[in-house]
Amino acid sequence: MNDLIKKQLQDAQATMDKAILHCEAELTKIRAGKASAGMLDGIMVDYYGAATALSQVASINTPDARTIIIQPWEKQLLVPIERAIMEANIGINPQNDGIIIRLVVPPLTEERRKDLVKKVKEEAERGRITVRNIRKDANEKIKKLKGESISDDEIKTGEAEVQKITDAYIIKVDKHAEAKEKDVMTV
Repeated sequence: MNDLIKKQLQDAQATMDKAILHCEAELTKIRAGKASAGMLDGIMVDYYGAATALSQVASINTPDARTIIIQPWEKQLLVPIERAIMEANIGINPQNDGIIIRLVVPPLTEERRKDLVKKVKEEAERGRITVRNIRKDANEKIKKLKGESISDDEIKTGEAEVQKITDAYIIKVDKHAEAKEKDVMTV
């Protein structure tokens, strides 16, 4: 196989790896009835006028399956952290006792579990669409190589390889989604 085609395949694979990581991160944010520090990823706190990730201004612990404890490194951050959690609309009300913020994760109802499974499926579909778009871009780049002394057969072989890689990554997305669905539906 031609080196230019190999480079396109490697680029496509690297981009698909990033897409899978993003999909995993998005699936982690969907809560499954169990407390996890990952539920708070993406929450930004106003830290002296700058939006800063919650994990950079406080320690986050999960002492049990239903509780998240947030201990800010500076006491005056309690109110901004509390406000950021409320604005993030994660469905949990923070309890501020003046030292720490406690989040009690309520058990999920059957209806809420089904809604979360829909969310998981939507996120997985976004992941599959992203992988397919990367495939499309890779195929276009390979077709553009035609003028650079690359035969039609090599281009066809390259496109077939892109398809194999795409199929493998779509299976990965499906496995992550399946695991998350099982996690959400487990009582």
